[in-house]
Amino acid sequence: MSLHLNETPSPDPGPSTGPGLSPRPRPVSRLGLTKRTTAVLVAGAALAVLAGCGTDERANEALGTEGVRKPAKPKVAPGLPGMPPVLDPKDAYAADRPNALQPVAKKFLPRVYVPNTGSNTVSVIDPKKFEVVETIKVGNQPQHVVPSWDMKTLWVNNDLGDSLTAIDPVTGKTGRTVEVSDPYNLYFTPNGRHAIVMASMDRELVFRDPKTMNRVKTVPVTCAGVNHADFSMDGRYFIVSCEFSGELLKVDTEKMEVVGQQKIPFKGAMPQDVKMSPDGKTFYIADMMAHGMWVLDGDKFTTPKLMPTGKGCHGLYVSRDSKEMYISNRGEGTISVFDFPKNRLTKKWKLPQGGSPDMGGVSADGNTLWLSGRYDSEVYAIDTRTGVQLARIPVGNGPHGLAVYPQPGRYSLGHTGIFR
Repeated sequence: MSLHLNETPSPDPGPSTGPGLSPRPRPVSRLGLTKRTTAVLVAGAALAVLAGCGTDERANEALGTEGVRKPAKPKVAPGLPGMPPVLDPKDAYAADRPNALQPVAKKFLPRVYVPNTGSNTVSVIDPKKFEVVETIKVGNQPQHVVPSWDMKTLWVNNDLGDSLTAIDPVTGKTGRTVEVSDPYNLYFTPNGRHAIVMASMDRELVFRDPKTMNRVKTVPVTCAGVNHADFSMDGRYFIVSCEFSGELLKVDTEKMEVVGQQKIPFKGAMPQDVKMSPDGKTFYIADMMAHGMWVLDGDKFTTPKLMPTGKGCHGLYVSRDSKEMYISNRGEGTISVFDFPKNRLTKKWKLPQGGSPDMGGVSADGNTLWLSGRYDSEVYAIDTRTGVQLARIPVGNGPHGLAVYPQPGRYSLGHTGIFR
């Protein structure tokens, strides 16, 4: 939440007529048949049988049947043009296995980058030492640190500063700052062709060039507080949460158009993070006022159902084996664990001395869940195998969308790190 107020061809024609086919022989009395006539009739019958087998290409060749359609190959639902092929149609996160870093990512410093909305800084944590090793000054009210599609740049979203600040993950140093209006959050289309700025207060989805950040298309929205999103398995659409009006949007990725909109069936709903299930059939939307996740059929975009998790449900993070999802409940200082195969919550971990777990990510090896403590100026490191708190690290004021880097995956869809 922002501090300022998401053919199969038709059957072949019958064998009676057509190019290269003789008319059916007329009935002939068996009396007076010669051997030649009998042979002709037998041959004709054989050809007629072959012509009737429309799926036999050899028969078509034998008949010289020009224009006879070949059987169509089974249709495969096409993905978004230019998107890397899905590795496993049953697991969208198949590329995110423990330490499965791309060659480019192996050069990156292992760090946790924490944007402090109230301090206008980014705290840089060494995950091995569990301590802040550097504090970087950035623009006004940084909300999220977002990996670019090619993973080579980290973008700090300076929301009220109307800018994006680049960080080089190889050196950990800042680079250029680009003027961008109201960048509350940032995403990238699965084919890498566009960056999408979630302009929360401007009420816009702004499609931009992912390198220069120049505007390509502005999509005004009628809901308030667009903030988080996730893409379908084929990349053809994405679901957006609208925090302040309690709505959901469905957006056509290629057309860059809103194709669906609905009000969440809960008075005062405030949807937050969005995450797709590994099999691509379901979207989960955290809701900090409904205190749970909304379970949505993204393809049908029907009315979602609520699954209670805990007070202030906020962030959603998939485990490295794609079997579980960690859910931060900011209002009660807990983390719920959802089991995908079992389709239910199986565990709840409580932070010692409480806390306000917000946004974050999972370490490259999958053993540590990192979450910002939004109202406590701290960051939590949690063992994903036991739920035990490993560290509480003091940072700046109002820590929000921290990025754990590097992470496994072939490309980034944005936010604090959605990799596929």
